Amino acid sequence: MGAGTSGRLGVLDAAECPPTFGTKPSTVQGIIAGGRKAVFRAVEGAEDGDGSAEILSRGLTRRDVVFGIAACGQTRFVRTALEAARKSGCKTVFLSSNPPRKGDPAVDVRISVVVGPEVLTGSTRMKAATAAKMVLNMVTTAAMIKIGKTYGNLMVDLTPRSQKLRRRAIRIVAHLSGIRREEAESYLKMAKGNVKVATVMARRGVGYRKALRLLKESQGFLRGALGEEQKAATRKQTGQ
Repeated sequence: MGAGTSGRLGVLDAAECPPTFGTKPSTVQGIIAGGRKAVFRAVEGAEDGDGSAEILSRGLTRRDVVFGIAACGQTRFVRTALEAARKSGCKTVFLSSNPPRKGDPAVDVRISVVVGPEVLTGSTRMKAATAAKMVLNMVTTAAMIKIGKTYGNLMVDLTPRSQKLRRRAIRIVAHLSGIRREEAESYLKMAKGNVKVATVMARRGVGYRKALRLLKESQGFLRGALGEEQKAATRKQTGQ
């Protein structure tokens, strides 16, 4: 969550997670001071408001993480939100373009990307914003890798709702299964568009329900559903 450019970057990164990684919209949420209208038009003064209400209204728990973005590090909307999140038991992260200083909110993780003075003094939509987006890219991508949303460098949990993404899904299944694209498309249809399920069906020669069960047993990790982790463990034990 953030205000102004920082808030828009958070909204952008959150919006990209469902199509890229197949997450629910509620999994990664972008919160901007001033609400939805502030995404398209600046709502000056919203950054000075109290962000704690946004945290309290979402009923967050110890299982949640609140990631505050404030280029200057002083944005009240973000600071009050982080304070409320910490009181709620959430893990907290604070990203800014200034070095840590006395009076910063107490957080679990502090990320400082010091980019130096902007070409236009105070215009943090420039270097500070560019650096912040790169950090957000790294954080969400790493998080998705850790929960099994990727296989190598492939987006195996993408949501194929456009022609481009449907073609990509077909290519991924064909590549991972060593089959022709026509066959991959057929498996995808049987798998209801799910790349992981289609790949398990093709690689392990099982039906839709069995593929779903294998993925559930591996907690959604494709490598585990394909039996690759077990094979790797066996090779290690036998010294092969």
